Amino acid sequence: MTQPALSSPTTGHPSSPEKSRTQTDLVVVSNPLPYHCTSVAATGEITHTNRSSGSERLIPPPPFSLRSGDEFLWLFWYTKVSTNLHHSQDLVLLSCFESTRELEMKKPKESVDLMDSSELIQSTVFPDEVLEKVLALVISHKDRNSASLVNKDWYNAERWTRTKLFIGNCYSVTPEIVARRFPKIKSITLKGKPRFSDFDLVPVNWGADIQVWLDVFAKVYPFLEELRLKRMAITDESLEFLAKSFHGFKVLSLLSCDSFSTDGIGCIATHCKSLTELDIQENGMDDINGSWLSCFPDDFASLEVLNFSSLDSEVCFNALERLVSRCKSMRVLKVNKNINLVHLQRLLVAAPQLMELGTGTFYPRLTSRQYAELESAFSNCKQLHTLSGLWEATSRYLPVLYAACASLTFLNLSYATIQSGEFSKLLAHCPNLRRLWVLDTVGDKGLEAVGTSCPLLEELRVFPLDPFDEDIVHGVTESGFVAVSAGCPKLQYVLYFCRQMTNAAVATVVRNCPDFTHFRLCIMDPGQPDYLTNEPMDEAFGAVVKTCKKLQRLSVSGLLTDLTFEYIGEYAKNLEILSVAFAGGSDWGMECVLKGCSKLRKLEIRDCPFGNPALLSGMEKYESMRCLWMSACHVTLNGCRMLALEKPRLNVEVIREKNSDDYADKLYVYRSVAGARRDAPPFVLTL
Repeated sequence: MTQPALSSPTTGHPSSPEKSRTQTDLVVVSNPLPYHCTSVAATGEITHTNRSSGSERLIPPPPFSLRSGDEFLWLFWYTKVSTNLHHSQDLVLLSCFESTRELEMKKPKESVDLMDSSELIQSTVFPDEVLEKVLALVISHKDRNSASLVNKDWYNAERWTRTKLFIGNCYSVTPEIVARRFPKIKSITLKGKPRFSDFDLVPVNWGADIQVWLDVFAKVYPFLEELRLKRMAITDESLEFLAKSFHGFKVLSLLSCDSFSTDGIGCIATHCKSLTELDIQENGMDDINGSWLSCFPDDFASLEVLNFSSLDSEVCFNALERLVSRCKSMRVLKVNKNINLVHLQRLLVAAPQLMELGTGTFYPRLTSRQYAELESAFSNCKQLHTLSGLWEATSRYLPVLYAACASLTFLNLSYATIQSGEFSKLLAHCPNLRRLWVLDTVGDKGLEAVGTSCPLLEELRVFPLDPFDEDIVHGVTESGFVAVSAGCPKLQYVLYFCRQMTNAAVATVVRNCPDFTHFRLCIMDPGQPDYLTNEPMDEAFGAVVKTCKKLQRLSVSGLLTDLTFEYIGEYAKNLEILSVAFAGGSDWGMECVLKGCSKLRKLEIRDCPFGNPALLSGMEKYESMRCLWMSACHVTLNGCRMLALEKPRLNVEVIREKNSDDYADKLYVYRSVAGARRDAPPFVLTL
């Protein structure tokens, strides 16, 4: 059939003066997304154009006839059949017209701005049940937040259709407020302590207790199915309460949490009959014993994800094998280092459908028959795409993995002290890797192999084997960093621990990989300059923010002056998270960041010469941010009090451990609709 003339994506003006009155145009209003609809034919076909490539595709017509007044059905159909739900912001930005002439009459020959789009959306009445069905298709919590701001109808529809909730700070809101706003929540992700608690900078018993949330959830959300916690305190009593209060509970994920033991995990295994996911990772817990694994009922078979890789206690292998054999839908299994290669072979035979595997320890010495059986078990794992664990992996047994490596997209070797030679041989079998985590024991030679073997790599994390050993001889340098960037042009995320770096090397890296969204460089010796020129590392991070226009997260280190922060404030316009340690020369540096980075959400600073002027320069900024952390800086209690006085909607907390009358040892500032904390310990001063 003949395609209709395309209309302008912003004005809707037809490219041809001839236009059928039966054609309806779908007009995009200031749409920032890569796709937009440019026209709708009388037959109902929608032309979908990619902004960057110019390629077009057709969305099939809806199963109803086109007529005036069906705007909401067009919107519903477009959202339903669009293959990428990340484009769901179109919901807020689309409007339908019987003819583009209506748009021309409304605003002749001018592009439609956001104010017009709001008016147009409000003029289109969507039946509640249809609007709710449309919003039910929106997954991104950011997109849902945007939708709720359109008008009261959209707010209510979003309220009643939201089933998943993400709360980035457990003190930013109360559970009572959440319960009043969202009556149908089934899945909750909740974060507690500041990130610097990972580095022991937040005292024990600081707070973030989950029990106050569970008390409310048990009354309002008895149908709760998922709870994902990060840096929260959860006791064994809370775990037992959770297991017995939510009879359809399915998912528990605990990451960097504390205050509980394996006894609490046993309660979950005993009482949660519908459990599909149990993920216990990097927690500060009391690992009493491995008996919790034997608490699953004999007829329990629903588990799909099991991760206990960070636990130390030995579990009953027979109980684990029976559990894995029963759970035919298990797709993720990550065991701890007490599981050996003989055990691993039996687990793989029981669950060849696994997609993610954490292997355990590479011992004992295998016979030729055992080696062949293990190699065969790996070759039968056709769906495996993620591999981790590999404790004590050696060149003797790494080849058993080769048969499964071709399909791997994520290889996590952050617990494997593999040397460059055996690492290079392994990578040669992993051409499709997108994510790679390694220890610095692979050296620069190993990173050269990454650049040679992994052209599709998007994320690289290099961790130090021992960050506190200053006499360590192995590690990675700027040479390995440059080698990776030369061979991996799609790199977007890097976390790189090293002991030496140069400005020129960083400039080369970002020139090779300009699409970085996350750039986290940690030079482990504080205040380390460019080791070749002895100059500050200002130009290195200047190159990062000038070149990487998509940069969202940045961690800086080394010898840095205020010039680095001037660069950040001027060029890092999409930056959301900034972490700074042992850097800067004066208050001016922090002021530049707060003034220039309009999208900044989190600012983390430690051991920097920033004082009251720097703190108060961001007074108008903090209410639009999630949080500010400052420790070992030059901020005084009076400066903190002034901030709290001027911005009462902020929670301004000072952690006092040194009984200093003048300086704020650790400052934590965050926005909240809940007011001051009700559970602050004595060492937390709320201003």
